[in-house]
Amino acid sequence: MQTGLLRGGGPVPGDVAGALVDLVAGEAVRISERPRSHVRAPDKPVGVDCPLGLPGPVRRVRGIGTAWQRAAIIDGHVVQGSAYATLERAEGSARKPWSHYLSRPGVIETVGRTRWNELAGAFCASQQAADALDMGGIARQAADRVQRNARAAGHPALRTARTNLRWVVVLEPCDPSPVGIRFAVHGDELRVLSMTAAEASPSRLAAVAEDLALHDWLVTVLLEVTRKAAIGVLPRDEVIARLLPAIDYLLHLWLPRSGDDEIARVLWAVLEGRVGFSRQWNTLVNRIRDQVAAGAVAALSSAARA
Repeated sequence: MQTGLLRGGGPVPGDVAGALVDLVAGEAVRISERPRSHVRAPDKPVGVDCPLGLPGPVRRVRGIGTAWQRAAIIDGHVVQGSAYATLERAEGSARKPWSHYLSRPGVIETVGRTRWNELAGAFCASQQAADALDMGGIARQAADRVQRNARAAGHPALRTARTNLRWVVVLEPCDPSPVGIRFAVHGDELRVLSMTAAEASPSRLAAVAEDLALHDWLVTVLLEVTRKAAIGVLPRDEVIARLLPAIDYLLHLWLPRSGDDEIARVLWAVLEGRVGFSRQWNTLVNRIRDQVAAGAVAALSSAARA
């Protein structure tokens, strides 16, 4: 899934966000205001027919079916494009008519000798074959469509790159809580999440992954903003001017979904212990607030001497 800032000069209201993400004609856009503004398009099936990315020419497994694609705008200015699917073994090796696959939206059938752990490992690899199933590309299409629909209103106060979260869940009988949670960062853009869980709704798993992707993006952007602010190098006024867009756009968005879903609660507990998302976020936020406080003190001292 892809996460980035909506282009333009500032946040858009809910009705405008609804029009921007309305990718499926005749289907209602889902709008919620609690605990934050969240506008999401209905899921749209996208057809796929391609190799599934296993290494080597011998172990070729093909995937045929449809993936779900959707887009969302969070708090009026963060765009997410998302794609997900359930993989199941095909009955037989012959390719069926498309009507068969369209009757099972969100399901990709595997043709060939499928070993689920091997396939999950291939999806988690940082590098994939050019012709392999690209769920990130499907998610990117949804995000790009929203960005094309948005009308740029002046120059954005904050320029950020997108991040891409690729997530894989192996479903098998086990404890209701997810196990084997792994999270890896590959370069500036790619993150990979994998885990094993009991049977769960694919849409529910996608929502948990989307929440993680949002907060990883927030940490990534705030790190970049504080780096570019050159704290301790540039004059204080210039440092604060470079930090102000983060205060306006980002600081209020930190709200991990860790209480309303058991899978999300366990996932966040593990990631907080290993990665320390909230600790890193709070450290960055406190550093920004310290700069603002120091600037305010300096301004008051200057005014008092005048």
